Amino acid sequence: MPAAKPQYDAVVVGSGPNGLAAAITLAQAGKSVLVLEAAESVGGGCRSSELTLPGFVHDVCAAIHPMGVSSPFFRGLDLSKHGLEWVQPDAPLAHPLDGGTAVLLERSVEKTCERLGDDAAAYARLMQPLTRNWQQLSARLLGPLRLSPGMLPLMPFAMKAVRAATSIARGLFDGEPARALFAGLSAHSVMPLERRGSAAFGLVLGAAAHAAGWPIARGGSQRIADALEDCLRGLGGEIRTSSPVNRLDDLPPCRTVILDITPRQLMRIAGDRLPSGYSKRLADYRYGPGAFKIDWALEAPIPWRAAECTRAATVHVGGTLQEIAAAEGMVWRGEHPERPFVILAQQTPFDPSRAPEGRHTAWAYCHVPHGSLEDMTGRIEAQVERFAPGFRNRILRRHTMSPADFEAYNPNYVGGDIAGGEQRIGRLLMRNPYATPLKGVYLCSAATPPGAGVHGMSGWHAALAALRDMR
Repeated sequence: MPAAKPQYDAVVVGSGPNGLAAAITLAQAGKSVLVLEAAESVGGGCRSSELTLPGFVHDVCAAIHPMGVSSPFFRGLDLSKHGLEWVQPDAPLAHPLDGGTAVLLERSVEKTCERLGDDAAAYARLMQPLTRNWQQLSARLLGPLRLSPGMLPLMPFAMKAVRAATSIARGLFDGEPARALFAGLSAHSVMPLERRGSAAFGLVLGAAAHAAGWPIARGGSQRIADALEDCLRGLGGEIRTSSPVNRLDDLPPCRTVILDITPRQLMRIAGDRLPSGYSKRLADYRYGPGAFKIDWALEAPIPWRAAECTRAATVHVGGTLQEIAAAEGMVWRGEHPERPFVILAQQTPFDPSRAPEGRHTAWAYCHVPHGSLEDMTGRIEAQVERFAPGFRNRILRRHTMSPADFEAYNPNYVGGDIAGGEQRIGRLLMRNPYATPLKGVYLCSAATPPGAGVHGMSGWHAALAALRDMR
């Protein structure tokens, strides 16, 4: 029996930022595109909801977007025409320390150095070259790293990036403020800070903060997904929500399939169509630690002991390099730290539209062992209280998400792993990490380079690979 005539040039499964980016890229090339989303709305990890009380808008997953304005894909779209407004806090990041002090990561490297004492010169030497060449550097980093002569400009960065975060922090800095600042940045890797490659995250996130900022989306992260949806529909793309895909064979006839899913979901929906060797690789794919998250409705702003913390939407709550490294190391050993490293976002001082007048929202999470069943509410709140005495008294309502809740919300978050898999440099060096052995089937989730984050780059690269094969 002849194959059915394609109804679409491409079907994209999943409407997270990467799925929508893939769909937009294909539609821009004149291809007919259908996006299928299992949930009732688009967005994936980029949704917002009233999780606590009426009128309090919380970001369900992603809240701060370090790569949002650095992404070449996003830069190529004028999403402001589709309703997206980026809000830049006064400072990208604050990191409180005991004793009522804090180190601020400012947009300016020079202003950041003013608070680093004797480590100012070392910090400037570390960050200024990255910041100065950020546009070129970010374009190469936000995708698969290809070993070619074109990589030569990256070599000074790469020599530092492959090192452990603890090695960089202790080797370059003598004072605790600079060490703690770099540790907090590097802990976004969800890796032990003694592991090689963890420094890359500190370098990239620090450079992004200086060069482009860490913005939030006015009205909530859902506005990013909504803007991408509006852009796609304007290009003629179709979106069907409440449309789960259980088997590849159930898809409408099409030439190309792009999947915003991770290896476990690919095994489930592809079944025995996959070659045995590739199936084994998927089965061996390693997911990383999970996340435990809290959203708070607050009657007043967080009362930070260090006033500098009020200038940043993102606050790293974890203390010293030694404390942060110890906490992240415990998570990898399957333990739950008493003092976890907490990544906190306080959006309403910079976007009051997210709460009733005079009220506030905050969002925080810590890493936990994969699939953890432990309730980390008390430990997270104790860490915040440590640097903001009286914080608990300002909580009107809280909403928590465990690793199981994350996976139920989005099947890509296996065991609560919101990063799409264990972070390994090898994932970035694959020749074509988006193609599968199935003709015309591609992956574009955070399990592919450049990994987790709201940047759309995995979808963009996957769509470009598909377009090359469609010629």
